[in-house]
Amino acid sequence: MCLAVPGKIVSITPGEGLERSGRVSFGGVIKEVNLAFVPEAQVGDYVMVHVGFALSRVDEREAEQIFAYLAELEAQEPAGDAVSAELPPRYSGE
Repeated sequence: MCLAVPGKIVSITPGEGLERSGRVSFGGVIKEVNLAFVPEAQVGDYVMVHVGFALSRVDEREAEQIFAYLAELEAQEPAGDAVSAELPPRYSGE
């Protein structure tokens, strides 16, 4: 399954155009993300990320709602399912 997940920008590496990147927190798991498609995004903003690229900004309330949906999905999946295995500890209940 492919899906974009929200994350919070914790730092931005200076760069122009396609070189703009940053560190994004996904429930405490930090990943390097390309920010070229969201030039307006700043530290503290939430962004939707798919395969290492931030696609759009989302407000915090929307991000929290998505986290709740992901937790709900996880609760409905049998243990060991691929969705559960891919979620950071915050969403998997660990």
